Amino acid sequence: MSEAKIETLQYRFDGPEDAPVLILGPSLGTTWHMWDRQVPELAKQWRVVRFDLPGHGGAPAHPADSVAELTNRLLATLDGLGVQRFGYAGCAFGGAIGVELALRHPERLASLALIAASPRFGTADEFRQRGVVVRTNGLDPIARTAPDRWFTAGFAAAQPAITEWAVQMVRTTDPGCYIAACEALAAFDVRAELGRVGVPTLVLVGSDDQVTGPAEARTLVAGIPDARLAVVPGASHLVPVEQPVAVTDLLTTHFGTAWQPVHDSSTGQIAIPAAPVRPVPAATVPPQAVPVAPVAEIAPAVAPPQPDQRPDPYDAGLRMRRDVLGDAHVDGALAEAGDFAGDFQEFLTRYTWGEIWNRPGLDRRTRSCVALTALAAGGHLEDLAAHTRAALRNGLTPDEIKEVLLQTAVYCGVPAANRAFRVAQQVVREETTPQE
Repeated sequence: MSEAKIETLQYRFDGPEDAPVLILGPSLGTTWHMWDRQVPELAKQWRVVRFDLPGHGGAPAHPADSVAELTNRLLATLDGLGVQRFGYAGCAFGGAIGVELALRHPERLASLALIAASPRFGTADEFRQRGVVVRTNGLDPIARTAPDRWFTAGFAAAQPAITEWAVQMVRTTDPGCYIAACEALAAFDVRAELGRVGVPTLVLVGSDDQVTGPAEARTLVAGIPDARLAVVPGASHLVPVEQPVAVTDLLTTHFGTAWQPVHDSSTGQIAIPAAPVRPVPAATVPPQAVPVAPVAEIAPAVAPPQPDQRPDPYDAGLRMRRDVLGDAHVDGALAEAGDFAGDFQEFLTRYTWGEIWNRPGLDRRTRSCVALTALAAGGHLEDLAAHTRAALRNGLTPDEIKEVLLQTAVYCGVPAANRAFRVAQQVVREETTPQE
């Protein structure tokens, strides 16, 4: 049986064909046009490749729900173009792809720039909540508030054409691809791995970025052995658009000094020497890093199970429980349990979530339908509220939840459904109302 072909990405080239390649990666909700003001200068020295995320800028709407999958699609695209080694600059989501390249495919990467990036973008709950809003209301609420997240107030007021361009970029994105990208960012967390990034790295951030600001940038610099920080005054999240000259100058300097292509006279080709990988001694802070408090605990190594033993389902159950119910809900339940109910919470995590919810026979949407029906029938309204939120996160729409409860009324009784509708309606209203 042949392997499935990896999807490729929509791309465009600028610059001399024989120049070394520099990739520019976009932010979520934008297109390759976010780099328009950088390309004329960068293309004087590099063969610039820009790409669109799936469903963005008219690209085919083939969703990818992990940063690793999008990174593989980018590499498949570059393989098809004959590009083996390159520099990479990525903004926000594009920065996540850049870190993934540095960690999983270091042989391909010559130098790296991370713009408005973070080793962990907010919380998983925030991005899954955004997915619920888009699934229910479409992208218009996200589009209308994009300028507030991306630009300083002064820039947005002074540049109405750019502000409207930003709104239209988001509005014309495929909703399914946007939701999948939110899932990818919800699962992205490389805080414990930054020490393995072995290429020269520029970390660039706007001074007024309220999404991934200077604090996140300093975390990157503290964790990456060969990284330096550049803070651009008077800029917010989409700093390449708001301060194009400053960003262009910083990128030109970084890639022009950290990455020196050499001409091979024997072949006539431009070769890119591999950046030296600096070993990071265990339990020491890299000399270039700024010491900070630890941002993540690394779990101790666990011996693999013996062939005749079944793996303990607890860890898988905890991941599933957090994915479905949300970190805030699970953290609250575990904290409230204390010593008295701690064993019960462990039982729930191990067997309800590790054994049953992780079985392959039903998908999460179907399991949510079953859970809603059973909880409504039993009158377990507090749990019904939690599982209504979970159903929205698992991909059910409010209309589908309504149909589940209508069916419940027929088979489980009108009074039970009446109470369930009141609870579910309140939860749907809270979860699907866009945050201003």
